[in-house]
Amino acid sequence: MEDGREPNLRLLAPAAVAVFTLLLLIVVLSSGALSGGGSEEASNGSGDRASQSSRRGERRGRGRGRRTYTVSAGDTLASIARRNDTTVDRLQELNPQLDPQTLTAGQKLKLRE
Repeated sequence: MEDGREPNLRLLAPAAVAVFTLLLLIVVLSSGALSGGGSEEASNGSGDRASQSSRRGERRGRGRGRRTYTVSAGDTLASIARRNDTTVDRLQELNPQLDPQTLTAGQKLKLRE
């Protein structure tokens, strides 16, 4: 029952896979997913790990003796305590209204009395 269509069908499946792969690659590259994100904010440095770590380094140097700390995106209570030479328990004692699970960027925390 060979009518000449079978060889064409055998070529169609690999061709479809190749076309799908090409389209997927185009979508991924145009979204910027491989370059660390597609948003303009991320490329401007707000999401850049190198600039975040340099900002954290700056904060670390001038953090000694400060009375308050402004929470940044990605901060945890433990990381704030570590950077400011205190403990999580002390931060919670100084900030009784604080819920460590819902830290928000821009929130002010007491570091010292």
